Amino acid sequence: MTTTELPQRLTQYAAGGGCACKVPPGELERVLSGVSAGRAGDDLLVGVENGDDGAVVRLDADRAVVTTADFFTPVVDDPFDWGRIAAANALSDVYAMGGEPLVAVNLLAWPRDLLPFDLAAEVLRGGAEICAAAGCHLAGGHSIDDREPKYGMAVTGLADPRRLLRNDAGVAGVPLTLTKPLGLGVLNNRHKATGEVFEDAVATMTTLNREASRAALDAGVVCATDVTGFGLLGHLMKMCRASGVTAVMDSGAVPYLEATRASLAEGFVPGGSRRNLDWVRPHLESSVSDDELLLLADAQTSGGLLVAGELPGHPVIGELVARRDATVVVR
Repeated sequence: MTTTELPQRLTQYAAGGGCACKVPPGELERVLSGVSAGRAGDDLLVGVENGDDGAVVRLDADRAVVTTADFFTPVVDDPFDWGRIAAANALSDVYAMGGEPLVAVNLLAWPRDLLPFDLAAEVLRGGAEICAAAGCHLAGGHSIDDREPKYGMAVTGLADPRRLLRNDAGVAGVPLTLTKPLGLGVLNNRHKATGEVFEDAVATMTTLNREASRAALDAGVVCATDVTGFGLLGHLMKMCRASGVTAVMDSGAVPYLEATRASLAEGFVPGGSRRNLDWVRPHLESSVSDDELLLLADAQTSGGLLVAGELPGHPVIGELVARRDATVVVR
């Protein structure tokens, strides 16, 4: 952990931060329930029904297009790191569907009268570096003048329609694997309040989910999602609900970044994490403390993959079982 002095702290220009500024999941579901467009059928293999990570359209027997968009307000003060984090987060949706990103375009909102464009250039440079590392083309984009800075990408990828990772394909008897530690929401909230820089959090958020996605496909996995703004509990509940199963989670097996528990004890909890827990609680059976549940519901930014299957080198945190009254059981 370090403290870095910057001439302008980007996080102070945002009401929220990272994926914690998402529309609350319950509100989003109510809105989408009245939208008839985007339902899967024919060549639209994955639509809006289960809130999966991206839409998938079949081109032919061997190829499908995966498309997604993701952007958010500054999660860290360093503009280059913010660009890297936002790009890795946007690309993650393609990896979470079992695809490989092909081309991305920038989405930038910038307060021209408040922040110099030199900072925006650093954000874009960070995004370009991550795209280059992913082997993904970056071609233009769209920008607007906005009082609150926002950055992300719309990404198009390719996948094999017979080898997708979906959140509705989980079956009972399969272990659950998590590929990145939790605690990003709590640490980003502390960074925004204090200026402390958590290098392990930045490293986690800028790590691509490419290798985890490829390992899952190689292992024959068919069900996965990434863990972002709705927290581990929220994304796990969505997976279980879509698949018609229940998850039994071992809270002691879940990995966390080093300063997470101390930061929680000092009160650094994003509002989005509390909203996540409120959303999941009616569908939850738990024998752990509310503090533990808050960490499990912590709103992640560019988190790891939650995989219905076992991946070498990553912790198994529970299993899927036949459907019970509770959608998620935490022990």
